[in-house]
Amino acid sequence: MTSVPDDDATGRETDTEALRRLALDALVTARDRTALLTESVDDGELTAQHSPLMSPLVWDLAHIGNQEEQWLLRAVGGRDALRPEIDGLYDAFEHPRSARPSLPLLPPSQARGYASDVRGRVLEILERTPLHEGARPLERSGFAFGMIAQHEQQHDETMLITHQLRTGPAALTAADPPDAPDADALPAEVLVPGGPFTMGTSAEPWALDNERPAHRREVAAFHLDTVPVTCGAYLRFVEDGGYTQQRWWEPAGWEMVRTHELTAPLFWRREGGQWLRRRFGVTEPVPEREPVLHVSWYEADAYARWAGRRLPTEAEWEKAARHDPLSGRSLRHPWGDDDPTPERANLGQRHLRPAPAGAYPRGAAPSGARQLIGDVWEWTASDFLPYPGFVAFPYREYSEVFFGPAHKVLRGGSFAVGTVACRGTFRNWDLPVRRQIFAGFRTARDA
Repeated sequence: MTSVPDDDATGRETDTEALRRLALDALVTARDRTALLTESVDDGELTAQHSPLMSPLVWDLAHIGNQEEQWLLRAVGGRDALRPEIDGLYDAFEHPRSARPSLPLLPPSQARGYASDVRGRVLEILERTPLHEGARPLERSGFAFGMIAQHEQQHDETMLITHQLRTGPAALTAADPPDAPDADALPAEVLVPGGPFTMGTSAEPWALDNERPAHRREVAAFHLDTVPVTCGAYLRFVEDGGYTQQRWWEPAGWEMVRTHELTAPLFWRREGGQWLRRRFGVTEPVPEREPVLHVSWYEADAYARWAGRRLPTEAEWEKAARHDPLSGRSLRHPWGDDDPTPERANLGQRHLRPAPAGAYPRGAAPSGARQLIGDVWEWTASDFLPYPGFVAFPYREYSEVFFGPAHKVLRGGSFAVGTVACRGTFRNWDLPVRRQIFAGFRTARDA
């Protein structure tokens, strides 16, 4: 989200209108992407379940509309429910993904019409909702509108994962990302000095509850990979017998390898002496210079052990990404406080793959590390836990119910993440077995 000045008696109207424009742009950008993802396939593909790990695309489409109705029409606008009878169908906690195809879901035409009807009414509410500092917490600085735009972009990423899992010819196309011409000149790792820094945020208007509040953390000096681990580097682990040696694996990870007979990242296969991968309906040679993708936390951890290193903690990752030692400040993004641009990070489904490791020099952090935002989500060593002083807002089910050792934290965002849902404080989390997500990693070592 672009920063805007705090409201005051003389500037309130100007600042409020700027917030309205930001909220409108975020909502429209998300909906345009939803349309691309759902209109690029036929109705049969929309209603099919392409993997038991994922919902049918048509469920995501109506769920997006239902969440928007509940929070923006009802909670903010005070409107009566349009379709109260479908709330339960699109409650993500009431029905697991594997069971959703058996529900009486809205067919594609009705799902589209419902989401469109909700959006038309939401735009009317946005025009008249007070967004200034004295407004209700849901409305202040446009938080509810930003929350819903982020929610839709998160489901867009989920739908893009479904596109990756579906079989058949490619339904989506995009230009390739920029190259990394100076990659060979980069150091293998950067040194992040020890000392305190400010983690999290209390000031980012659209930050979600698990990013709050800002607090001081002490981090010892450490070395961090300058770029994410590449397919080529990971291939050396594979060919060195990484998936056949128990010593590199956590016990649960080794059990996963044995049970599912894993030999490489998801979507990789060896054919005629060459490693290939499937990417959005296209089979291609594994690109050795790209960050590795579709690896679980267990695979990332095993690689790090094999390499004589470790995964960074969440605090280490954020310090490397945000801390500016010259000013002592924590930045909004690795490159500073300005919003992401195509020259700084690979975000928003602009490309359908990570950029080569070392790309985006204009997006480098003060630490010298590159691609800390965009390209691939990065697994960290940390469990998903609340920050000191955490308060659930506006509902427990967004973050609080997931806290604990079952989920590991991912940071940084992937090429599939919308810019509104990606910043230096943003926290993602998932089960350590997950491989279908757009996740990679980088490694660290003590200084």
